[in-house]
This record gives sequence, structure tokens and C-alpha cells, in this order.
Amino acid sequence: MSAVAESPSPLPDSFANQVRSAVIWRSGSQILAQLVQWSATFLVLRILSPSDYGLFAMTQVILVFLNMLNGYGLASGLIQRPHIARHDIRQLFGMLVLLNAALAIGQLVLAPLAAAYYRQPMIADMLRVQALLYLTTPFIALPYALLSRRMDFRHQARANITASIASASTALGGALLGFGVWTLVAAPIVLFAVRGAMMTWSAGSLVWPSFDFRGAGTMARYGGVMAAGQLFWFAQSQADVFIAGRSLSAHHLGIYTTALFLTQIFVSKFVPPLNEVAFSAYARMQADPSAIGRAFLRAVRVVMAAALPFYFGLLVTAEPIVLTMLGAKWAEAIPVVRLLALAMPFMTLQVLITPACDARGRPGIGVVNGACGSVVLAAAFLVGVRYGPTGLAMGWIVAYPVYLGISLWRSLPVIGTRLRAVAGAILPALVAALAMAAIVAAIDTALPPLPSPLRLLLLAGIGALVYAGSLAVVARPLLREVVAMVRGRTLQAD
Repeated sequence: MSAVAESPSPLPDSFANQVRSAVIWRSGSQILAQLVQWSATFLVLRILSPSDYGLFAMTQVILVFLNMLNGYGLASGLIQRPHIARHDIRQLFGMLVLLNAALAIGQLVLAPLAAAYYRQPMIADMLRVQALLYLTTPFIALPYALLSRRMDFRHQARANITASIASASTALGGALLGFGVWTLVAAPIVLFAVRGAMMTWSAGSLVWPSFDFRGAGTMARYGGVMAAGQLFWFAQSQADVFIAGRSLSAHHLGIYTTALFLTQIFVSKFVPPLNEVAFSAYARMQADPSAIGRAFLRAVRVVMAAALPFYFGLLVTAEPIVLTMLGAKWAEAIPVVRLLALAMPFMTLQVLITPACDARGRPGIGVVNGACGSVVLAAAFLVGVRYGPTGLAMGWIVAYPVYLGISLWRSLPVIGTRLRAVAGAILPALVAALAMAAIVAAIDTALPPLPSPLRLLLLAGIGALVYAGSLAVVARPLLREVVAMVRGRTLQAD
């Protein structure tokens, strides 16, 4: 197989339909893949113990830290460049090979140090095995860049779905066979290996790496800035586990991280694929800055219209959700889920900002935003950890609005819109979601004792009807926009 030099084709008349198709393939496949993985995940959660998840979370701090240097920023630089040649592709592959080989060695060196810090000897063995993940990264990042340049998310979708099935099967099989925490180690390795093989085949990106990096300065600098931004993202996303891993028991850390997993399902699983499509689309709008601002507002409207009912619904149905999905042994997570659900709308809006700034050629905006956020969040977690999992959740509620405020103030002028316009894009969905939460909470209070699954099904159905009805009353234009997007029609941007 070989990769051919390419440059982006002129913007077609059906660009809006192309974006819509990309969203459907990328987000649709993500939904299907996640349904497969969640089915296995919730079954595995019922088999494994909270301490297994606590140990796994400790290893993720090291993995996430090293993965921010794995070269995906370089791949984003290839997507953003207006023209590329075959030599650029070989150079990128060479960079990815060297970087990830160094990261694998680095993780082997850090493994015993991490085990000593957490006072958990098993952590060292887990990290040594997880170093295999870096061997797959070059075979995912390069084809991802090439396929994203063409906005070809169909082949990525197939790879993601197949890899999810293989990973879910590994996880469930390992749990049933009694492998314990090693189930959680093996499943991602299978996921990455299958995804890398399929994406490399689809993109035809199996080229001989070039280690002659002359002329690659622009791509390296762009990737370096992106990596710097990921450094601060790491400080935000892993500070809580890094701080709590030494102070809390593995059991209580497992309770906290599992509650965080539940509340971050939307922002961590559904928003990133939309952001991938958005980045590719924004990058092709660079000649018209005002178009990026309008597209950003539309993304905010649609994403928050889906996110807000999810979070407020989670807030008022935390008890039946946890008892139904996880089982009674996870009941300690219920108050933590309720608190974290209040912070997630701020996080969701925050993650929509960076792709628009990056596509404008201003990745430094996201870097500084991330630096501010890492300081604010780490300070909140240092105070909150004294009060256990609920204290960490309170840290999210206090710190994230401050972080978001800083980011909006710095980013909106670059994106080309105003805070008032962003607030106006969110307000209709917010009003409808608040009305839904109030009515569902009132009905839940009046219900007689019911089995948790039946109670959850009843409340979820009522919530969906109330939210749809509220949108029809207070946000009919938003409903029309969502329906038009689904049908492939184009509405005039605001």
C-alpha cells in the first residue's frame, strides 16, 4: 500500500452536505461503538470491584501524561496545512515512530516510580504491559490525518466499530474468566491494535518512514504548540486522580472515577468526534472568518441542546441510574454523580472552543486557556480531596465556571463572536432542561417505591416528553434547526 501526495480539493457546492455526512459517520459510528463498549462496560462494572477501577485510574495518569506527546498534534498540523506531499507524509510517520518508541521506553522507566508514589506495587506491572499501546499509535495517527483531510469519516467509522466490538469482547471475556484488573489493561490494547490495522489499510498509509526532518519545521512547531496545550489539558484532567490517588484508598478512588465516567459520557464520548469534524470544517473556512463564528454558534446551540437535558436528567435520576446500571455496591457514587452533573455543562462548552481557535491558526489561545484551567482546577482539588470523593466533585463545581469564563474572554474575539451571542445560543435549551428537571424531580418525589429499573424507565420517558414539549414552546427555531440538520437541509446562519 502507498499513500499519494494530496492537496485539498476546492470547496464543493455541497460542502454543507459533506459536513453533515461527516458528522453522521463520525458521531453516528461513535454512538454505535459506544453502545457496544458500554454494554460490556456496565456488565464488567458489575463483576469487578471499585478497587480494580481505582488501580486502573492510577495508571491512566501516566498514560495520559505520555500520550499528550504521542504526535497527534503533528497529525493535526498535517490536516491544517493547505498542501501536502508524499515526503511530508513519510516525515510525519518517521516522527510518530520515534516519538512513540521513546514514550514506550519512558513508561517502562516511570513504572516503578509510579508504583512507589501510589504505594501499589501492581501499578508497575500494569504500566509495563500498557506500554504496548504506543506501538499502535503511528498506525492510527497518520491514517487519521489523511482521512480527516478528505473528510472521509466513513472508513474511520468502520474501524472504530470493529475495534469496539473486539475490545468489548475482550473486556467481558476477561471479567468472566476472573482476570480482575488485567481485564481493564487488555481491552484498550485490543482496541488500539484493531483500529490501527483497519485505518492503515483504509488510508493506504503504510509508507516507509523518513527520518530526514529538513523542511518539517512548520509541522513540528504546530505539533509542539498542540502538545503544549495537551500538557495543560493533562494537568486539568488528571490532577484530581493524581492528588486523590495518594490520599484516598483504591476503593474510594474507584467510586469517584466511576462517578466521573458516568457524568462525562456525553462530553468525553460524543463531543470529541463532533470536534474532529468541526476542526476539519473550520480549517476549510479560513478565508471567511465570519463563517467560523456562525458555525461555532450553531455547534454550541445543537450540542448544548443535547447536553443540558442529559446532565440535568442525570442530576435528578442519579439514584436509579447508579443502582440500575452499576448495582448496589456502587451506591456511594450517587451523591458524587449529582454534584458532578452540575459541573459538566461548563466543561462541554469549554471543549467546543479549542477547535475553532486552532483552525484559525491560533493554537496558542488554547494553550494559555489550558494553563489557566490547570491552575484553577488543581487548587480546587487540593482543597476538595480532604473531604473525599464528594469534596473532589465540589472542586469541579467551584473551579470550572471560573476556567470557562477565562477561556471565553480570551477566545471569542479570535473565533469571531460575542459572549451575548453564545448565551443566546444556550438559553432556550437551558430553560427547557431546567423545566424538565423540576418536573421530573417533583414526579419522582410523588412516586411510590418502585424497582430501580422501572423507576428509571418511567422518569426517563417523562423527562424526554417534557423536554421535547418545552423546546416546542420556548425554542421552536432550535427544533427546526436540529430537524433541518438531520434531514440535510441548510438553514441560513445567524
